[in-house]
Amino acid sequence: MEITEREPSGPWEGMLAAPVRGSDVGVLVLAGSSGRVERERACILARQGFTALAIRWFGGPGQSPGICEVPLETFTAAVGLLRRGGARRIGVLGVSKGAEAALLTAVHDPRVDVAVALSPTSRVWCNIGAGRDGEHRPYRSSWTWQERPLPFAPLDESWAPAQPGSGPVAIRGWYEQSERAFGRSLPDTEIPVETARADLLLVAGGDDAMWPSLPFAEQLVRRRRGAGRTVRLIARDDAGHRPRFPGESPAPASTHFAYGGTAEADALLGEAAWPHILDLLGSDGPGRPATADAGLRSPDRR
Repeated sequence: MEITEREPSGPWEGMLAAPVRGSDVGVLVLAGSSGRVERERACILARQGFTALAIRWFGGPGQSPGICEVPLETFTAAVGLLRRGGARRIGVLGVSKGAEAALLTAVHDPRVDVAVALSPTSRVWCNIGAGRDGEHRPYRSSWTWQERPLPFAPLDESWAPAQPGSGPVAIRGWYEQSERAFGRSLPDTEIPVETARADLLLVAGGDDAMWPSLPFAEQLVRRRRGAGRTVRLIARDDAGHRPRFPGESPAPASTHFAYGGTAEADALLGEAAWPHILDLLGSDGPGRPATADAGLRSPDRR
């Protein structure tokens, strides 16, 4: 499908990709803590017939340099841009911290019809990087809403990597230790997905080395189903933190962090999730009961 690419109007760095014939479905595409603009992912979605807006949501001009007290209005304003461009159905697709943002945007903005959370968390965490004041500490919330910080879980500073200085670090244990230390005493940090009117699709790998996205996703599923709401969970036990969609380039290697999984497993997880993403974005309305409450794993579990 022929598409167009251009810079979006608005306060962000980013790109807007859309079919030449237009679309009444708009998707906001969010990266995680890399801070990049997900241009390739937006183009892949545009070739499927959707208008896709990929933005830089921190680290850009006028933005917090780190993921620290980022206004959720950053994302609701982008939803508004898609709506003004003619989108009648809105999806927000994010990975990792972008998935955290996608879920929170769906909770706070009833215009969101679909939230796709790749490698999600089930709660709000503290900042990653510096705030507008240039300081990393004390810990603050990653997000604000209407100028008020959301309740957040801090990281336990007593954690240390098992093999410091020996290559890329797996920090999953840091989040697991911090959740044990603080999570149960901070119920207000849980993302209230049960209140979102949007369809929910969670995609997670059991071998995620950045944080325990599959246990987090299972927490979200329990919360959602406990409220009688539908949810889809697509998982592979052997996949890591960075699922890849059909036609998407492999994730780049990192010298700093271990992400878990393998290129093959991450691609297979993205391939398994892809038809569900297309189905939800292209469906006529949220909460379709026939298939929307699904908990799926690849039959090739290792």
